[in-house]
Amino acid sequence: MALTENDVRGIADYARIALTDDELTEMTAYMNDAVAMLEPVLAYNLPDITPTFHPIGDLSNVMREDAQAPARDLSREAALGNAGATRDSSFRVPSILGEDE
Repeated sequence: MALTENDVRGIADYARIALTDDELTEMTAYMNDAVAMLEPVLAYNLPDITPTFHPIGDLSNVMREDAQAPARDLSREAALGNAGATRDSSFRVPSILGEDE
């Protein structure tokens, strides 16, 4: 099945790609070459093979149950110990509103 320039123009419009007339001609030839490379794959008749959607088969995420962790007391001094800057026992961060705010 050969693609026409009109087909490629529609694909380019859908993908929001602007193509000049020369680029359209070149892209049409390129896409037809790509489709031609897939022709041998279509020749295989494999009715007994089920498609896979992941290379490892039925891999799934394994999540642990949510469990409440025991509370850890963290002193103010320990929390502020790694802070870049502090003021009056608080974290000091750069202002995002400006100096007047």
